[in-house]
Amino acid sequence: MPPLKIMPKKKHLSAGRVPLILFLCQMIGALDVPLDPKLLDDLVQPPTITQQSPKDYIVDPRENIVIQCEAKGKPPPSFSWTRNGTHFDIDKDPLVTMKPGSGTLVINIITEGKAETYEGVYQCTARNERGAAVSNNIVVRPSRSPLWTKERLEPITLRNGQSLVLPCRPPIGLPPAIIFWMDNSFQRLPQSERVSQGLNGDLYFSNVLPEDTREDYICYARFNHTQTIQQKQPISLKVISAKPSKERPPTFLTPEGNESLKEELRGNVLSLECIAEGLPTPIIYWIKEDGTLPVNRTFYRNFKKTLQITQVTEADSGNYQCIAKNPLGAVHHTIAVTVKAAPYWIAAPQNLVLSPGENGTLICRANGNPKPRIAWLTNGVPIEIAPEDPSRKIDGDTIIFSNVQERLSAVYQCNASNEYGYLLANAFVNVLAEPPRILTSANILYQVIANRPAFLDCAFFGSPLPTIEWFKGTKGSALHEDIYVLHDNGTLEIPVAQKDSTGTYTCVARNKLGMAKNEVHLEIKDPTKIIKQPEHAVVQRGSKVSFECKVKHDHTLIPTIVWLKDHGELPNEERFSVDKDHLVVTDVSDDDGGTYTCAANTTLDRVSASAVLRVVAPTPTPAPIYDVPNPPFDLELTNQLDKSVQLTWTPGDDNNSPITKFIIEYEDAMHEAGVWHHQAEVSGTQTTAQLKLSPYVNYSFRVMAENNIGRSVPSEASEQYLTKAAEPDQNPTAVEGLGTEPDNLVITWKPLNGFESNGPGLQYKVSWRQKDGDDEWTSVVVANVSKYIVSGTPTFVPYLIKVQALNDVGFAPEPAVVMGHSGEDLPMVAPGNVRVNVVNSTLAEVHWDPVPLKSVRGHLQGYRIYYWKVQSSSKRNRRHIEKKILTFQGSKTHGMLPGLQPYSHYFLNVRVVNGKGEGPASSDRGFHTPEGVPSAPSSLKIVNPTLDSLTLEWDPPSHPNGVLTEYTLKYQPINSTHELGPLVDLKIPANKTRWTLKNLNFSTRYKFYFYAQTSVGSGSQITEEAITTVDEGKMAMASRQVDIATQGWFIGLMCAVALLILILLIVCFVRRNKGGKYPVKEKEDAHADPEIQPMKEDDGTFGEYSDAEDHKPLKKGSRTPSDRTVKKEDSDDSLVDYGEGVNGQFNEDGSFIGQYSGKKEKEPAEGNESSEAPSPVNAMNSFV
Repeated sequence: MPPLKIMPKKKHLSAGRVPLILFLCQMIGALDVPLDPKLLDDLVQPPTITQQSPKDYIVDPRENIVIQCEAKGKPPPSFSWTRNGTHFDIDKDPLVTMKPGSGTLVINIITEGKAETYEGVYQCTARNERGAAVSNNIVVRPSRSPLWTKERLEPITLRNGQSLVLPCRPPIGLPPAIIFWMDNSFQRLPQSERVSQGLNGDLYFSNVLPEDTREDYICYARFNHTQTIQQKQPISLKVISAKPSKERPPTFLTPEGNESLKEELRGNVLSLECIAEGLPTPIIYWIKEDGTLPVNRTFYRNFKKTLQITQVTEADSGNYQCIAKNPLGAVHHTIAVTVKAAPYWIAAPQNLVLSPGENGTLICRANGNPKPRIAWLTNGVPIEIAPEDPSRKIDGDTIIFSNVQERLSAVYQCNASNEYGYLLANAFVNVLAEPPRILTSANILYQVIANRPAFLDCAFFGSPLPTIEWFKGTKGSALHEDIYVLHDNGTLEIPVAQKDSTGTYTCVARNKLGMAKNEVHLEIKDPTKIIKQPEHAVVQRGSKVSFECKVKHDHTLIPTIVWLKDHGELPNEERFSVDKDHLVVTDVSDDDGGTYTCAANTTLDRVSASAVLRVVAPTPTPAPIYDVPNPPFDLELTNQLDKSVQLTWTPGDDNNSPITKFIIEYEDAMHEAGVWHHQAEVSGTQTTAQLKLSPYVNYSFRVMAENNIGRSVPSEASEQYLTKAAEPDQNPTAVEGLGTEPDNLVITWKPLNGFESNGPGLQYKVSWRQKDGDDEWTSVVVANVSKYIVSGTPTFVPYLIKVQALNDVGFAPEPAVVMGHSGEDLPMVAPGNVRVNVVNSTLAEVHWDPVPLKSVRGHLQGYRIYYWKVQSSSKRNRRHIEKKILTFQGSKTHGMLPGLQPYSHYFLNVRVVNGKGEGPASSDRGFHTPEGVPSAPSSLKIVNPTLDSLTLEWDPPSHPNGVLTEYTLKYQPINSTHELGPLVDLKIPANKTRWTLKNLNFSTRYKFYFYAQTSVGSGSQITEEAITTVDEGKMAMASRQVDIATQGWFIGLMCAVALLILILLIVCFVRRNKGGKYPVKEKEDAHADPEIQPMKEDDGTFGEYSDAEDHKPLKKGSRTPSDRTVKKEDSDDSLVDYGEGVNGQFNEDGSFIGQYSGKKEKEPAEGNESSEAPSPVNAMNSFV
């Protein structure tokens, strides 16, 4: 169906929280009756001209004349014509026919007749029972292309530098001819700032040059309507190349004088021309006096000799000045421009559809220069002589209708005219009484990409004009949206369609005669996106390149992926291969460089991305750089539900190591801003993840990529997504009930964190009751704390406890029941029937009877034994010592007491223990430990040594652990090689603390072993050593020897002797082995003052070396190298000669390192044999 011919006028309506029914009342003043097949049968409409020939209609005389006139209406209109103001009876002219069902005239002049016969002014009238519409006055004129009149053109001869105008003066044709200058070969003559064609067709020379000489300057006139070209007689020009004319300032060839006038009609192109002559060639400039030239509408033609302003308006009137300049001066010309205007519409009259009794207006407003005159006609007749209509009132450019009736339907014409033209508009007034009709087909499905506008059509008709209402939902639920745009043609616009815009929309049209409605459906599709764009590439000639293009799209749309090169098709070569996501180009050549575009198309949208390929010469391939991936980017949240969301991202570059997985983290900006928690992990091939969410959390997500090198830095955070609040889905954990006092119950729990609260207003419902009672649950709601104290409870009674979370939305699921106890008190009863079984001298076993559980009054933690040593069995000293404690966990009724002191008297008692403390003690129970072996004697000393005796003194054991029966002493001699002699065993009474051994060997070392015994056995031993003395004579000698050997002066003397011997040996060795290598003696004789000797360049010998670390040579007085080895020297020998038989090498400072391992073969040296010298080090070792 044709669209409504009314520009829509938008009205914006905002919807708040209250339900709002979108209501559109279309306040347009006219509506065309659509010629819809559903309306043709019963709707009537006055005629409307739909097509007509132009007002100034120039026809080709060689073809038939076709004068168009098409109209629509119901019933179909009939047509008639006037010619030159009188009725044109087409039936009387056999050459004129009218097309069936149309008013178009066809005048057959091809076979006979002339076009000039049918020149004139034609007007068409289309009429039916509702009125008559008329066309414009169509002026029909045949095209004319007359020939040039014959004329004789004399040759033109000029001197170099003179100006010239070659006239064209074409014959006047219809329409005017197009002029251009060519030569005999039909080649256009070159034009420049010096030579150019004027608007009148003449050819202007500012100054002539010898190269302008030619005999075929020809002016051509082309008549487009007849497709003919007329030619003027050739003009001959000869330029004499004598002395050129004198230079001169510019003067204008056209226009003449200093001022001229120019008039142009509004909307046309204003063309102003200034052509000047002069030598040198002048340059033209343009200005507008008291104004500026319009920037976007000003153009310079013909080498700036013509100024053009398009779409000229009255504001372009004024004085325009052209200036011609050359080095000798300037000349000005002012053109006064006046812009007139043929009539143009301000408000053309529009068709009116009224119902009986309604009011309406027709407005016809036009402007022009001069101001146009407005004339009204009705059904083609001037309104002044038309039948009167009481419902019609004329007020200048407005006709006012009131209380119209159906019989008053008509077509009105408005004619606005001035001396430059006229405008004619038809507008009908159609009085109809029709109930609403919706012309849009039912159940149309609209599919729109998300975040784009959606337009839902509701084309309608009715008289009176219906009002339009829109509802969403099949049951007519009201819309709850922010902004809708309502168009006058009934269309509902959703400026930014979202996923929740999907649904069924109902359009309802109402007027006083009835109601009509129609349903349409809207689906919102996800936009197509290129999530992995092709990247710019620089590749070497002959290599391979791959462009990747991953596309994400709505699952219901099937995209088509097309690759383009430089915005055209890919070359049809096997080197170019395309698969799902990649374009691969092998054996790249220089021609392959350019822009490659990946375009993804669906039925609803299109996206594209491009990358540039640059081909370079081959270079050595650098080693790939491996690194952690670049972070993902372009995070997007879709499918946002209450407890889930889909996160999509684009991977960053993997930096030559494939991505193995993506790690997703979330931040809760509401409860823990700045803290990121682990959310999920997906494989490295995925770029989306469906994430489970908790209620009442302000989520942000970030993604990290990981490869074999490591993990990338996190991506930028996604947009925030606040989930809706919900009741808690879990209860507190670690619920316990423990009393701190005998009459209370302290209920504690681990509270939920903000993330687990699921909503605002987190509280806890604490409930309790006695386990073994029939009481109902007692409950209390507390704030977000972690404990509650119940007071006034019986002592240590089991309670059933539960703690349930709740918030402003509701309660968590029913919590689990745990058991606790009220507070404990001290046990009331002591353990009975305490029995002790002594196992050995250090261990006893204790037994007792358990106490009744009710008397424990708390959690039984165990039994505690207090025990202490009271007295010594031997001393009978009843002195209390520190008590020791052993605790036995649980309900045990016996325990072992380790670490007891042998031969001691102990007491003990037993107490029961609960969480509050200890109960009363049992009666004390005593027991004895038997004897044990004693400890070692406390000390052992040897005093008063003589030649054959030693006296021993000792202290008894600190812990006899019984009654001592005797001591045992064992001893044996030790010789100078630390070998032990025979062992002697001796028993000593227990009451002794001193003993003398006699008949011992003099000056002999003895080792003693000494221990005590009880009836149980022997204790630990103590050892000691001592030496008997010698007789005085030997003793004095030994004393002197010892004195001399230990004197400092004696030691120094021995060292001096050894050093002296060493020096003598070294001197002997050096003198005996002197040669060419180490000329020590000669150098000592030659130099009294030592100096550093460098290596001699003339004879290749070395200076002597120092053992200092600064690598300086040795002074002359040095006798040996730093490694204390002596080198064998011959007069001509090199150190290299000792490579065989000598384990030697050179040090970093050039010194020789080695040790003689054998004798070198004897070699003659200047007639003398050199034997190997002994090492002074070895000699010193032998001496020592």
